[in-house]
Amino acid sequence: MSKIFPLHPKHPERICWGCDKYCPADSLACGNGSERTQHPVELFGEDWNEWGVDAEERKANGEK
Repeated sequence: MSKIFPLHPKHPERICWGCDKYCPADSLACGNGSERTQHPVELFGEDWNEWGVDAEERKANGEK
């Protein structure tokens, strides 16, 4: 079972978001890369989960 993905973590820059391990940025246990994977909030901004492929469908259903 995978962990619940946090939508707005306090300090996303401290964690690698590349897998379900959520390792500290300086100890990448999975070894799938040489640098950490950024959280979507770092890449796309605070409203990152309010837009996307199914955004219109979620708005129609009253979801956020």
